[in-house]
Amino acid sequence: MEAPAVGERPKRPLRRSLQLVAVALAVAVAFADSSIVVLALPEIFTEFATTIEGVAWVITSYNVVVAVCALALVLAVHRMRARLVLAVGALVFLAASVACALAGSLGVLIAARSVQGIGGALLLAGSLPVLGEIAGSSARGVAVWTAAATIGAAVGPALGGALTQVFDWPAVFAVQAPIAGATLLVAFGAHAGATQKERTGAPLLPVAPANLCLALIFGALAGTLFLGVLLVINVFGYSPIQGALIVSLIPAGTLLASPLAAGLSLALAVGGGAALLAPGLLGLALLPSTDIGYAMVAFALCGVGLGLSVPRLTTAVLGDGNDIGRRGTLTVGARHLGLVVALAVVAPILASDLTASSDVAVLNATAVVVDGRISATTKIPLALDIRDVLDQASESEIPDFTAVFEEHGSETDPAVRRVQDDLVDAIAEAITRGFRASFSFCALLAALAIGATIVFRRRLAP
Repeated sequence: MEAPAVGERPKRPLRRSLQLVAVALAVAVAFADSSIVVLALPEIFTEFATTIEGVAWVITSYNVVVAVCALALVLAVHRMRARLVLAVGALVFLAASVACALAGSLGVLIAARSVQGIGGALLLAGSLPVLGEIAGSSARGVAVWTAAATIGAAVGPALGGALTQVFDWPAVFAVQAPIAGATLLVAFGAHAGATQKERTGAPLLPVAPANLCLALIFGALAGTLFLGVLLVINVFGYSPIQGALIVSLIPAGTLLASPLAAGLSLALAVGGGAALLAPGLLGLALLPSTDIGYAMVAFALCGVGLGLSVPRLTTAVLGDGNDIGRRGTLTVGARHLGLVVALAVVAPILASDLTASSDVAVLNATAVVVDGRISATTKIPLALDIRDVLDQASESEIPDFTAVFEEHGSETDPAVRRVQDDLVDAIAEAITRGFRASFSFCALLAALAIGATIVFRRRLAP
């Protein structure tokens, strides 16, 4: 074997670093897929002319399948070759991502998302041992996996919003295919010994309290992302890229808070994180107006809460590196189960409340026009045109009245312009209140995480 030339850097460390980055990116994307599409939901909602429950299944289908597959894999993952599990997962994930990008109907998109969930579960189950082999130790692999999972879950919505704005919603899935392809190459090129060689068979009951807290916190995360994005884009009227910038306060808070959590006890980090997440969600539930400043503060609080609690809980679940295949797979199932339960409860509540809110919005709009200080000859045809616009609008958005009011002189008549502003404010206030019960339920999940931390504070670290 030839020795490397003088000054030439060894290739093996670079190759391992590239492999580590590829698998870490795939882990981040698989976790991000729980929420990466939320900022694209309004576009999908409009393109496929669906309902709140229908568009929610674009998220729910992926999370349901990941949860079910991960919990099933707990029984057998320690008997499988990790690189084979990773390879199959990456291949399925790649194919499903392409199918999602090419979907021409809501049914096809949901079916492809379900298959993507199978790939995601396998990819996440096989990635931990492979990362440990590439990094040189299970502890380093756990550190990389934990960081990738936290960043992916937090950054996903903002990334999806940027891709939707610059390209279109299919781009959210198209960019995932090459990442899965790179992981597939790593899986085939990984060392043949990358199997679940750690001590296995230990009981998983000791990590149940930490997984319960993770499930509750990720359920609350559904409120922060799914509901928050619909509110910012559909009600406040921001574009996907503007929504991405607003929602990016969540990952910013998460990344800033993560180092602070290292200096706290596990119970204090988890309890403190949930204690910030709960008021953040309550703030979103009780927004006093459509002023985005209030919502931004609430998003930041939620992000800090996630940053304090999630990384420490993940480390506690994975422990000292023994049996990480089963432990990692179990915590993947627990996280996504929490998301599924939250979405299953929140989507029908939101749909029902928005129907009621749309009725209130119509009454408010009528009152504004009736009370408006404009002539009767303008008021009556204006009211009829507004009714037509309201009838054509979906229940979760504020219609665009610009053309109607311009037709009736808003550009030259200050009184008509004032009625337009009052009308939009009245409708926005009514629809915003339609989110109240859903946000409150997610805040309840965060509060239950606080209770679980108090009850199990001595058992959180197995």
